[in-house]
Amino acid sequence: MHLTSPRRLAIVGASAAALALMLSACSSGGAQSTASSSGSSCKGTTYTISMVTHEAPGDTFWDKIRAGAETAAKNECVKLVYSADPAADKQAQLIQTAVDSKVDGIATTLATPDPLAGSVKAATAAGIPVVAFNSGIDAYKKLGALEYFGSDETLAGQTVGDRLTADGIKHPLCVIQAAGSVALEARCAGVKAKNSGTENIQVNGSDDSAVVSSIQAKLTQDPSIDAIVTLGAPIAMDALKSKTAANSKATLVTFDLNVDAAQAIKDGKIEFSVDQQPYVQGYMAVTALYLYLKNGNDLGGGGPVLTGPSYVDKTNIDKILPFAKNNTR
Repeated sequence: MHLTSPRRLAIVGASAAALALMLSACSSGGAQSTASSSGSSCKGTTYTISMVTHEAPGDTFWDKIRAGAETAAKNECVKLVYSADPAADKQAQLIQTAVDSKVDGIATTLATPDPLAGSVKAATAAGIPVVAFNSGIDAYKKLGALEYFGSDETLAGQTVGDRLTADGIKHPLCVIQAAGSVALEARCAGVKAKNSGTENIQVNGSDDSAVVSSIQAKLTQDPSIDAIVTLGAPIAMDALKSKTAANSKATLVTFDLNVDAAQAIKDGKIEFSVDQQPYVQGYMAVTALYLYLKNGNDLGGGGPVLTGPSYVDKTNIDKILPFAKNNTR
């Protein structure tokens, strides 16, 4: 089920022409290695675009971001340079490296906007166009980015809170796996806004065993918890182990999707997922920059382009599961 708010309809309407053109054309740890790709059928690349994210090692969510970005790069003969680090200061350094390399455009996540502000503004001061995606909907304009592609995380959290309340849930546990992420905090705040019994727990998302034990301990300590809300598909799979170990009957719901979570939805182990469609985010971020560089297409006129929230549950999982297996949903 796709959630469509009046704001989302306005955004989609304002962006429809641009999107049609786009689509017809295109956690702690050290810095990850930078990979480059360009279209194999191209005689030569047109532009070099740097994509910088806060990806944590081992998080399968980012495989979809990269798959979408690489498809867009191939379609447009763009050289894509991908780099990532979950530490905000190191992500800022990666953006600055892209600026110093004089790339043609930068697509970046803004999970921690304040530490990234200096490097993003350095890019715009150097005349390098920047688009934001995945996180930073409330900060991208202030930092000088031209566009945002992603979900409104507050709205997404509220939709989860509404649905849990309608299902009679009284005490959800919202699991935050990365400290300081404004997007994750917005999700839990949105849940709590619509279900006042929501309680947050902070876990170390880069250590699966620690996640399992932290959630298990909380479920054992407080049997009144009747729902677990995870903010990423890998964390949902950890929560399944926690439920079993704690002998908990709590309903499990999650944000985001991977093939394991999709299968768990089909098997009835996860009630639903709220998907932000990361493949689309990666694809559109690269394609939008290409269109801006090639044609001067205006990226800011329609406001943020929302790729979610969208429900995945037993009513549509049979259709979506094959795409999850293909790493495009």
